[in-house]
This record gives sequence, structure tokens and C-alpha cells, in this order.
Amino acid sequence: MIITILTDNEKSWFIPYAIKLKNELIQLGHNVDFVTDKNHIKRGDVCFLLSCIRIIEKEYLELNKNNIVVHASDLPKGKGFSPLKWQILEGKNEIVLTLFEVVEKVDSGPYYLKETIYFEGHELLDEMREIMVEKIISMCKTFLNNYKNLKPIPQSGEETFYRRRNKKDDEIDPDKTIAEQFNHFRIADNDMFPIYFFYKGHKYILKIYKEK
Repeated sequence: MIITILTDNEKSWFIPYAIKLKNELIQLGHNVDFVTDKNHIKRGDVCFLLSCIRIIEKEYLELNKNNIVVHASDLPKGKGFSPLKWQILEGKNEIVLTLFEVVEKVDSGPYYLKETIYFEGHELLDEMREIMVEKIISMCKTFLNNYKNLKPIPQSGEETFYRRRNKKDDEIDPDKTIAEQFNHFRIADNDMFPIYFFYKGHKYILKIYKEK
């Protein structure tokens, strides 16, 4: 099959995993390109839109027979932005991943697969991403291996939305305990969006790592 993998942010944490997926699909005999610009999507069978931050217009979707996203929520619940982080903040450690077809309305296309990843509650963001990505790669390969047999299933049920996170969302409360805010520590992106707090007129930035 002729396949394109698009991650439209050149600084994305996902890029090494997109390249890993590309290499694994090539080993399976597929013709695969990885691109970071929608203008480089080639005409083919499937375009995987993974960790994309921009809307892809119809003219680009028409280049492939299928345009596939894997979203970290049990759609139609949890549409929108940063679903993994929002659900961890809600105290969830079982996260459903939905592999679905892109349509013009965001996160609303029919789905082909749903699978669940499980956390123990101690994992930090890099660890959670690693677990999630392994499942994403597996789901993409399952989709291709069963390409002719999988039927799209319309989303059903009540839809909910997560808003885009901003810098204010990374602020913690110095008057609360670490235990009370531990899930906030877990989703901290030490490089791009570190957590911080204000105390006695000064801003303090925290970075969290797990001892190996």
C-alpha cells in the first residue's frame, strides 16, 4: 500500500515514533513516506495523521482513500485538545484510544478500532507517552492488516470536548500538598510546558524526573 504519515509539527515529541512506525510498515512491504508538512502528502491509499496540531483541509484529505487519526479518548467523549492530560488530571488511569476516519468536523468521523491502555498511577508524561505510542503503532498496523475487513462504525452517544490547554493550566498551588497535585506533576512537560508556582512575589519553575 502507498502510505503517508503526517506529524505537522517539526518540534513534536511524536516524530521519533512516527519514524519508527514508518520503518515497521516498510518492513511489512508498504511504500511509506513520513512528512511534517501537509503539502508533502502524496496520493495513495492511507494517510495517518498522528499528533497533528492543525486542521487538514478537504483538498489534502482527497489525496488518499483513508485518512486516519488515533485519538486518546473514547469518542465521542473527550473530543478536542490534549485528551490524555485532561483525563489524567481527572484521576483516570484507563484511557481508551480511538482509531477513526477524518471528516471535516473535528474528531467526528466513524471509527474502526478502540483499545484501552492502562496506567498504575505513578507514570510520568514520558512513560505514559511511551505506553500510548506502542498501542498507537499496534493499532495502525492492525488497521492495515485488516484493511479490507474493517467496517467504519458511526460514533454514538453524548459528545464532550476538552479545550486547548494554556500556560495558566501548568500552575500549581504552593498551599496544597504534592500528593494532592501529583497528577498535575505527572502530566508536566519539562521541556515545553513545565509546572510552576508563585510564592512571595516570585515565580518558580519545577521539573520532575523519576529516579532510574
